[in-house]
Amino acid sequence: MPSYELVSLKLPKLTGTALSVFANAVENPMGRAALLNSLLENGGIPKLRRINLEEAPTFYPFGTSEQSGIEAKTVEVSLSGDAPLPYNRCLNFFQAYQHGQITVEQVAEQVLEQIVQSDQGNTPMRAFVAVNRNDVMTQANASTKRYAAGNPLSSLDGVPVAIKDEVDLLPYPTTVGTSFLGKQPAQQDSTVAARLRAAGALLVGKTNMHEIGIAPNGMNTHHGTVRNPYHSQCDTGGSSSGSGAAVAAGLVPAAIGADGGGSIRVPAALCGVVGLKPTFGRVSEFGAAPLCWSVAHLGPLAASVSDAALIYSVIAGPDDKDPNTLKQPPVSIKDWNKPDLEGVRLGIYPAWNEHAHPEVVFVYRNMLAQLVKRGAEVVEIEIPELDEMRIAHAITILAEMAMCMRAYRAQRKEMAAAVRLSLVLGEAFTALDYIQAQRVRTRAMAAFSRIYRDVDVILSPATALAAQAFPAANPTDGWSDLGTDVEMMRYVFPGNLAGLPGISFPGGYDGRGLPVGVHAMANHWREDLLLRVAFNAEQVMERKLPQVYLPVKLG
Repeated sequence: MPSYELVSLKLPKLTGTALSVFANAVENPMGRAALLNSLLENGGIPKLRRINLEEAPTFYPFGTSEQSGIEAKTVEVSLSGDAPLPYNRCLNFFQAYQHGQITVEQVAEQVLEQIVQSDQGNTPMRAFVAVNRNDVMTQANASTKRYAAGNPLSSLDGVPVAIKDEVDLLPYPTTVGTSFLGKQPAQQDSTVAARLRAAGALLVGKTNMHEIGIAPNGMNTHHGTVRNPYHSQCDTGGSSSGSGAAVAAGLVPAAIGADGGGSIRVPAALCGVVGLKPTFGRVSEFGAAPLCWSVAHLGPLAASVSDAALIYSVIAGPDDKDPNTLKQPPVSIKDWNKPDLEGVRLGIYPAWNEHAHPEVVFVYRNMLAQLVKRGAEVVEIEIPELDEMRIAHAITILAEMAMCMRAYRAQRKEMAAAVRLSLVLGEAFTALDYIQAQRVRTRAMAAFSRIYRDVDVILSPATALAAQAFPAANPTDGWSDLGTDVEMMRYVFPGNLAGLPGISFPGGYDGRGLPVGVHAMANHWREDLLLRVAFNAEQVMERKLPQVYLPVKLG
């Protein structure tokens, strides 16, 4: 029988001068020789090197169409029977426009004002890095005219949506969280932005992110570290930190994030919103920065499950500009809001699920009990070789990011010390390490394929910790806290390595009143099942607004 091997890492937190000195030492050939082996040992790399595997490597985690069992695409999303929430949802905007309660131009003015307000005072939230007022108002004017003529483009017309600054959006540059990229505006919209624009969405600007998305926190030494709307001295999670904060604070009902190792789902969990990472190849990566080719996913962070379903239904589907999307079956969200879980088998791995802070485990267990009351069946499972999967994912994403950033070695000193440290690790992996990691991916995909014969969804906490206080007195000075990073990624990395869809949704709050997320992961292409589980959770979850809440007034 497989044994549970994941462990919590007790690693030092580095800030300020100590972090800078350590990063410089590791970048120096002599220092690298002295320190690198210890870093690799802490990451488990020698363990993976010692394993003999027979499997052929899998370089892209494609699912087969036969795994879907779903019908043709539908984009119908309704609030009928939905739980009342304190947030404005996408369809609340649509209904307000239709009923003449407010115009899109009036909403745009409010959003622009609230974004400015969010950055006032001693603890600016820094959710956005770029907002072009003229462009936003031009979009709003066109949308207002469409409603006046009775011809909105869709139920998303005029709804404010933000885009992570890893994804091209006209007329903005794409900095990817750095100080040296994005000196010129993007030449065209990414496919995700183009599909949202075609649906009439009011694209209000670019959200902040961890520099090159290389860690699951909201640190950014160039554009300002993002602060959690629930507590200004706590992290948002990352790397889609600005998108999570913008949605949680009510600035927008939905935003686009990117997820190479939990970067949608971690900030969703820590900010108390919904975050959906679709199946690998479900949403086009055209126009997204090529940071980590084989584990990259784009998807929505949203105030509610209905918002996540709506945005997902608009952005998903084949795209000739991204060949990886051409292997997918039809997109569907059928029965996403079916108000029960009859027939849904929840896979539970107790040793894994309870490897978290006691308050997180308490919230998770309570939500599991609520889902069982709504008809779900619990099936105990074991997931073999989780530690090998963790190491393989780390090798894959860091090696791919290091290769991506190799063209910018002349700008290395312009990057944050913690980012440079991670890139040194990525550069230390060999071709044999990378191939070995892809052989582990093959084993992981086979293991999950076997598990999904017996269950429909694997349920776990979303993160092992709720939002943590910033390690640095001034969070924009930067920090490195690899031990906490591992805790934040414990339940999400398998979805990236194996290409499986995952969703983080609010499960409750800890003793400090900070959000705790629950995570569901399904087989390839079963986003509809994930939305159904999250929808049922939403019906029994009383949401609490954050300390910083700046919503649009719709009438």
